[in-house]
Amino acid sequence: MAISRSDLVAALADKADTSKTDADKVLSAFSDILIDAVNKGEKVSIPGIIAVERVKRAARTGRNPSTGETINIPAGFGVKVSAGSRLKAAAK
Repeated sequence: MAISRSDLVAALADKADTSKTDADKVLSAFSDILIDAVNKGEKVSIPGIIAVERVKRAARTGRNPSTGETINIPAGFGVKVSAGSRLKAAAK
């Protein structure tokens, strides 16, 4: 079961003892900061919880699954998300 944005906003508002409107603003601001940092190539880390960073992908050859034809895949960027120790422990 996934937690929706509205569920997350409600839980954040409850935990922080604030309004849902303010919690939504904080979540939106956090999202914007995270996206801007990744766009700049900066690593964002919340110790023990999560780390997010942009990683470079080298150019490579691949195969079209429909036709089996070899294709060239250009170099680019991806996003690496790593779980912190507290998050890993919670998954046990």
